[in-house]
Amino acid sequence: MDPLRLAELLGPDASACRRGLTGEVGVALPPFVDHHVHLHLIDDRTLSDGGIAGVLDLGGDPVHLARPPRRAVPRRAYAGAFLTAAGGYPTGRSWAPAGTIREVTDPSSHPGVAGGAATAVDEQASFGASVIKVSLNAEVGAVFDDETLAAVVTAARERGLPVVAHAQGEGMPRRALRAGVDALAHTPFTERLGPRLVASAVAAGQRWISTLDIHRGRVQERANAIANLAAFSAAGGRVLYGTDLGNGDLPVGVNPRELAAMAEAGVSWPAIIASLTDPWPLAPGSGAVATFVPGTPPESPGELAPWLARATVVLTEELVHDND
Repeated sequence: MDPLRLAELLGPDASACRRGLTGEVGVALPPFVDHHVHLHLIDDRTLSDGGIAGVLDLGGDPVHLARPPRRAVPRRAYAGAFLTAAGGYPTGRSWAPAGTIREVTDPSSHPGVAGGAATAVDEQASFGASVIKVSLNAEVGAVFDDETLAAVVTAARERGLPVVAHAQGEGMPRRALRAGVDALAHTPFTERLGPRLVASAVAAGQRWISTLDIHRGRVQERANAIANLAAFSAAGGRVLYGTDLGNGDLPVGVNPRELAAMAEAGVSWPAIIASLTDPWPLAPGSGAVATFVPGTPPESPGELAPWLARATVVLTEELVHDND
């Protein structure tokens, strides 16, 4: 496998190799991460078989998430509970039991205040959260006022935690950006964002988690998301691969439809690989595992998505590289 072609196709971290025990040839890549999952809605035991070595849970019961995982892979980061306004999304959803939601009704920065912003952030931090998740869904229920949203972001900043927002509804991506939100849990899909807003998001270093495949069958939402991701990526925005796994009929593992939709949005394949292998919000792992894709990469970029969906997670020590 030509190393130059491999780098052009999949980025500089791709390496031709074979599995030492079986002799199976393929390509080794850094561990793949799905940056938007809900572990209480899936069976995570098969994630590593599907190529996913790390996950970011963006809404679950912090008590359950803090329990020691049953296995080392996938490596987990999590937000803990959704922080939302009184009666706000996802309150009342069958898939979001009470333990996954904290209503913030007071912008107080003092610890221990019932319903206070600092209290809610402190709780998630005490259970080991790596990020804080806020709900800004103006299409369903109430959303935070500016004072309360600012208080949540400030409390998270003071604890060294980035903030991820579910920003849905007209004007919500702008509000998230204005408040200093670090990442959007979904590529904006309820409106087309203007170039100045996109440029401001890029300049602020905001990350967007892709989640394009959840819009299958919703033509306008999908078109909006594709157009917005195309603009963000073209402007140099930092895209993270994420699927919202647990939301409907999505494969547990690398989702080829998500990858194909990202490519449709004009994200280059090396950039897609970078979005898959970015460990954010965690630091890089120990290097003990890698994602292995069996076989030779296809000649046509249009065939890369199903090829990458054949990935599995293996021990790094099991791989023998062509230049070894």
